[in-house]
Amino acid sequence: MTIQTAPIVHSANAARTGVLFMLLGMLMFSLNDVMGKWLVSTYSVSQLMTIRSIAALIVLVPFFIKLGWRNLFLVDRPWLHALRALLFAIEASAFYFAVAYMPLADAMTYWLAAPIYVAAASPFLLGEKVGWRRWTAILIGFAGVLVALEPSAQSFSLPALIALAGSACFAFALLLGRALRSTPDTTLILWQLTGALIFSLAGVAANPAGWAPMDLRGVLCLCLLGIVAMLAHVLVSRSLKLADAATVVPLQYTLLFWAVVFGWIFFDDTPRWTVIAGAALIVASGLFIFFREQQLKKPLGEVTEVV
Repeated sequence: MTIQTAPIVHSANAARTGVLFMLLGMLMFSLNDVMGKWLVSTYSVSQLMTIRSIAALIVLVPFFIKLGWRNLFLVDRPWLHALRALLFAIEASAFYFAVAYMPLADAMTYWLAAPIYVAAASPFLLGEKVGWRRWTAILIGFAGVLVALEPSAQSFSLPALIALAGSACFAFALLLGRALRSTPDTTLILWQLTGALIFSLAGVAANPAGWAPMDLRGVLCLCLLGIVAMLAHVLVSRSLKLADAATVVPLQYTLLFWAVVFGWIFFDDTPRWTVIAGAALIVASGLFIFFREQQLKKPLGEVTEVV
């Protein structure tokens, strides 16, 4: 998701609250991952995504009404919005499919490489300048992906390939978010959720036999999945309004810590040493790229974009 914040002065108390909100947001995202991995053992990805999207849309209705339906649907470059929504729908579906067959830490490692893909593609797609330092970091990040993947005939399984494709879709969706940075966050969220709902309904229509019977407990769990994800987005958005991006964005890498911990507690997953080594290279590369971009930005007067 692209979050836009105007340049504001952050007090010490506000910054501490922002840090807390970001940490809580990452914890909520991790709980969303755990719930998703657990639920896809019973329900198809399309069914999970359908109920999740409906629940999230219902929760966000007051925000949609406040902004006004005209501002939500009458947008500039609607095809870019539609493409971004499609990429996010494919990315989310790929993630839930991948975690059904691989440890959380493995899947999260591939997804954390998305900012590296963005940095590598931005010179060609957005015309941004990337110096030799960031190109070095990008190459190190790609090396981390290869180390984590541990290339072999066995590692190139369907779940691993889908995980890589999903993280690539995530990266290109983030690039489109840069191009649509003037669009209000609420509008972006509506298009993203609507795209996910349409995409998942198409999956249900293609395989209606895959729709499993649901009792009240199942419906509540699937709805809770969507609500948890939306709360995570709200916490992250609020964090970026309370504290500087340079303070809170690196905390997003705590996702990997929670993936390892929750994977071990709930699914008895123990990450391979290659995943740990690759994740270390990816995190180091991503942090360098982020702080280098922050350093090169103009001091004030520009909108800050964080992904």
